[in-house]
Amino acid sequence: MSVTSPSAAKLDLPALPLPAGVSANYVHCPSNGLTFHFLEAGYTPARDRPLLLLCHGYPELAFSWRKIMPSLADAGYYVVAFDQRGYGRTTGWDDSTYAKVDLSQFTVTNLVRDTVVFVNAVGYSQVKCVVGHDFGAVTASMCALMRPDMFKSVVMMSHPFRAPGGLPFNLAHGENPTSQPPPDIQRELAKLSEPRKHYKWYNSTAVAAFQWSVPLQGLEAFLRGYIHVKSADCANNNPFPLEGWQASELAKMPYYYIMPLHSSMPETVAAMMETEDANSTKRWLSDEDLAVYVREWTRTGFQGGLNWYRGTTDPSTAHDLDLFAGKKIDCPATFISGAQDWGNYQDPGVIENYPNACTKFKGVKLIDGAGHWPQQEQPDKVVQEILGFLSGL
Repeated sequence: MSVTSPSAAKLDLPALPLPAGVSANYVHCPSNGLTFHFLEAGYTPARDRPLLLLCHGYPELAFSWRKIMPSLADAGYYVVAFDQRGYGRTTGWDDSTYAKVDLSQFTVTNLVRDTVVFVNAVGYSQVKCVVGHDFGAVTASMCALMRPDMFKSVVMMSHPFRAPGGLPFNLAHGENPTSQPPPDIQRELAKLSEPRKHYKWYNSTAVAAFQWSVPLQGLEAFLRGYIHVKSADCANNNPFPLEGWQASELAKMPYYYIMPLHSSMPETVAAMMETEDANSTKRWLSDEDLAVYVREWTRTGFQGGLNWYRGTTDPSTAHDLDLFAGKKIDCPATFISGAQDWGNYQDPGVIENYPNACTKFKGVKLIDGAGHWPQQEQPDKVVQEILGFLSGL
């Protein structure tokens, strides 16, 4: 069943191919100027169901949650997934060019603010659980960190939570700090015998949005390939923990994370797909579903989504997290991911540090047969793990 909202009709956007029980809606929020596009299941006018809020990652959309929403709603929840700032059919964000965009719109604290605003707009003051995947796990974890009074529990998927670092301590009457700054990882990767670069810094460059938008293989083949190489269907995805944040260790990861120095992401994916069967992912991501992503990204361009990377790699945007230095997530938390997902280990040591970063951590659940897209690759198992976590609260 597909539902077209009045706003979508005005924009002449095609209805999304949604499963029965999931509908599309819009809400305008004057406090932040955004008109959010969102999907919902299990809505009741009395608002008597606990709210589950689903936050997508990159290069995804609220649509990426479609497979698990009906089952979560059947379990008694009001389930909402929204297109975040910079993505999909949500409008009102700064869509200026790379050089002119107001990057403060894409800081972590502002993304949490968006989420708080949105929750209020759908008529709730508390969220039973905020679930985030990939970059959406950053949104979810920071919501739990900053507003545990509103976000009562958190599920993080495919992107482990790194707690905000400490600040220089006892400067007034103590010794001068002697800790060394972290290595310039881009410089160190470029010096390897096989020169490489980190995908987050690549995605933060001025040319990245153009290269993502006009791949030589065509956008459909590029996105199919990008999704494939990060999935369990790619035979080379056998991840393992890395020893530390050093170039020699990071270079053990696949090219889609630590890219060839002089290649774009489309070129990197094209080279990786030369020995892969692009049709293998169609059993869980049909051509019709992939076409949604192709249409949406063709319409919006990629700069809005890529600004999230700039917000994390640009040192000038990181200082707002100083307010939360040393703070831990104090609500119940868990991490769910695909067993074949290299994202679990891309930040060495972070997944192992979860018990120290979350005071009520309920453990790591790795789903076999899933790579970086577990809610699409293995939706039934993801539902089982989320409901199991919620039942224990």
